[in-house]
Amino acid sequence: MGAIPHLFLGTYTPKLDDKGRLILPSKFRGQFSSGLVMTRGQERCLFLLPMEEFRRMYEHLRQAPVTSRQARDYMRVFLSGASDEMPDKQGRVSIPTPLRTYAGLDREVAVIGAGSRVEIWDARTWEDYLEEKEEGYSQTAEQIFPDLQF
Repeated sequence: MGAIPHLFLGTYTPKLDDKGRLILPSKFRGQFSSGLVMTRGQERCLFLLPMEEFRRMYEHLRQAPVTSRQARDYMRVFLSGASDEMPDKQGRVSIPTPLRTYAGLDREVAVIGAGSRVEIWDARTWEDYLEEKEEGYSQTAEQIFPDLQF
């Protein structure tokens, strides 16, 4: 098994400034120092992907047959919302207005590490999502990790 190039972990609660900029958690800044791609995620969050992870995902998407309507639909939604960004010296990154609107972001946000990507959520939406999924999280551990002893 190959090494995971980026492993984003944790939950942070920075605030967006008046210009729609987010100060990246300091733990994530080094992994985004050469730029990132921000795009629509699932469940109305945003994905922040290091450039190399975005390229890896894009190459995988590119392999899908053009005859697959599902692949075309996914690629259109995923790529049409994508914006390549470079954090400034203070670790701030601008979130384009269409992406802020898509994710319902105002001032209070939750920034979560999700393995190979970072997700940005409206703070209240994230709290509601987490509360809703907690029961299922407990119940599905056995199915996802059948051989793992906790």
